[in-house]
Amino acid sequence: MARLGDVRPPAGNLTRRRFLIAASGTLAAFGFATSAIGSMELPSGGEFVPEQTFEPTIWYSIDGNGVVEVNIIRAEMGQHVGTSLARIIADELEVSWDQVRITHVDSAAKWGLMVTGGSWSVSQTWPVFSKAGAAGRQALLERGAELLGVPATECLARAGKVVSGNRNVDYGMIVRSGISRTFTSEELAAMPTKPVEDRRLIGRPVAALDVPPKLDGSARYGIDARVDGMVYARPVIPPTRYGSKVVAVDESDARNVKGYIRAVVLDDPSETVPGWVMAIGETYVAAMRAADQLRVTWNAGPTSNVSEKDLQDHALALIAEGKVGSILDTVDTNTEAVFGTTDHKMERTYTNATALHFQLEPTNALAFEKDGIFEIHTGNQWQSLILPTLAKALGRPEETIVLKTYMLGGGFGRRLNGDYAVPAALTAKALNTPVKMILTREDDCRFDSVRSPAVQTVRMAFDSNKKVVAMEHDAAAGWPTEVLAPSFMPKGANGVPYDPFSINGADHWYEVGAQKVRAISNDLARATFRPGWLRSVGPGWTNWALESFMDEAAHEVGADPVEFRLGLLKGTGRNAGSAPNSIGGALRQAHVLRTAAERAGWGNPLPDGHGLGVATSFGQEREMPTWVACVAHVSVDRATGNVKVERLTSVIDAGTIVDPGGALAQAEGATLWGMSLALFEGTRFENGQVADRNLDTYTPLRIADTPHLDISFVDSREAPTGLGEPPTTVVGPAIANAIFAASGARLRHIPITANAVKEAIQP
Repeated sequence: MARLGDVRPPAGNLTRRRFLIAASGTLAAFGFATSAIGSMELPSGGEFVPEQTFEPTIWYSIDGNGVVEVNIIRAEMGQHVGTSLARIIADELEVSWDQVRITHVDSAAKWGLMVTGGSWSVSQTWPVFSKAGAAGRQALLERGAELLGVPATECLARAGKVVSGNRNVDYGMIVRSGISRTFTSEELAAMPTKPVEDRRLIGRPVAALDVPPKLDGSARYGIDARVDGMVYARPVIPPTRYGSKVVAVDESDARNVKGYIRAVVLDDPSETVPGWVMAIGETYVAAMRAADQLRVTWNAGPTSNVSEKDLQDHALALIAEGKVGSILDTVDTNTEAVFGTTDHKMERTYTNATALHFQLEPTNALAFEKDGIFEIHTGNQWQSLILPTLAKALGRPEETIVLKTYMLGGGFGRRLNGDYAVPAALTAKALNTPVKMILTREDDCRFDSVRSPAVQTVRMAFDSNKKVVAMEHDAAAGWPTEVLAPSFMPKGANGVPYDPFSINGADHWYEVGAQKVRAISNDLARATFRPGWLRSVGPGWTNWALESFMDEAAHEVGADPVEFRLGLLKGTGRNAGSAPNSIGGALRQAHVLRTAAERAGWGNPLPDGHGLGVATSFGQEREMPTWVACVAHVSVDRATGNVKVERLTSVIDAGTIVDPGGALAQAEGATLWGMSLALFEGTRFENGQVADRNLDTYTPLRIADTPHLDISFVDSREAPTGLGEPPTTVVGPAIANAIFAASGARLRHIPITANAVKEAIQP
């Protein structure tokens, strides 16, 4: 963890390390530095200089003790990401796990894209760290062979040593002897990595490197950050996210609060926190109490009367327009012609409520300037995203701002948007003193980048033999990427940009003939709140509609829901898959679906009021599919509408499982989150603000409602894909489909309430 006040200036000349990796993960160049010890003689024990290090890449170094320090640019928020990523290098490098350490680094341009989201961490790091570790092993092996006086072909690297027969030299000695080796980009691209059967750490249980500090209390979270002389701040949040202007601030009551200092009206050129007033106190308690006593008068923004119904109705109207939105490239998008020639068609509309993040640690930030560098101490999932905004807000160059790294007490996508750093930084600038801002739970909810309410309409056409011949899927929601990272938005087939994180999942792997997917930005949602990424992002709602609809389509044609889906997962054409991430294509999705159904006892008789429902998905993106299927077993009380989830059976194909323990934990958490969103979580907008602001009325899944989980992974040698989010996406539709099987009640809105079930049960 970074030390408070320890300024790390931006990266300068990188020629010493000479290893650059583009944000996309492309390997541009690779070089090895020369150690300060240039002697070709093997040092004796008396000449041991442990301070010497070998830094083959920016991603790791090896010291004179043979200890490997791996640099982690991904945020740690309970998923043990450092443990997963470090073992990729350690396995290829051939070192013992007890010789590996991890460092979560501060923001700097040399790291490229610093983001932890989209289930990208392992999949995107895998090719980079594999090559980096393999090249380091090759350099150490060659230098070790020199020291042993034998050809490199007669040596092997094993457990932190270069071995030749009964002789060996450890990595620490090799580092102390001095090393000089370079690779061209072509050599690096051709660098062979270890065969699967030679792996010793990947896929094996190891101790998580970040657990001990969490257990002994030494782990540092953003909320723990302190520096001498700091004051505390809590905001008074205006009635609308945008457009509110402060008319007057009455401090008379706040001055009676012990420790209150003053109020600061923020002037924010970045328009991140317009209309914010900060209560400043000597202690957080003082700032918190004073904020409640400040009497602020605003001219409210234009969305002060917007309701959840307004947002949903506007989405429906946008879908009905027909011509708005972006059309995804699905090869054959000429669905109108097919729909016009068949009499057998069906259409359904699905909705979901606004959802909050409710991460355990409320958002917070400590900000101050020191020696010309503006430091922001906070937990953050996307440092590269918020730095330009901070630069605009503060009116200073981006390279003079550094985000110091801390563990996150929960992220789930909320800390991808680092907007909470802006008010702390602006307040510190205004006061010219360190400021620690902490939001209360209620503040955090009002300022949350919520998951947008969404409306989706799905249509399907059948021929005279009940074969699917066309499908359309329209989805309207607030787009987070449009607001926060528009450069990440590709153009659709009609030339209109779209937010992939608001439509991923709708471009499925089923073969349905002509297919048109339309993504629509809800401009009223964008004006009312700042849409955010919440765990599972777009597939959290697109798969809700898709897999609920697939179940209805199966019943429409009198087919078994599992067999209906399997019949569409043929794995041909664009659905055949390709290297490196989607080899096998839809056939791998069919495999997890078939396996999950078998494990769950699909087709076996159940007691009255019980039912099984199924859903399947490919996770986040077609370019990085994680094949997953879930079968939900539920029981329904027809008199009350109460639903009890008895069991959730999930089968996941995420390619190579790098960290088995971490993978299971991720899948379990994602599965329970999916259940929580399906049955328990949801709020609504009232007068431009979310109605639920604490856990007394916003009620996520409780321990008592947790079902039995049966989660298994497909044994695979393919490239690893993401695991943090894909298992979330199948649970909601599986539960809804199970409710239908148990009671005949078809639900098309989440969260599903007992009243909704009771009303939907046919008398």
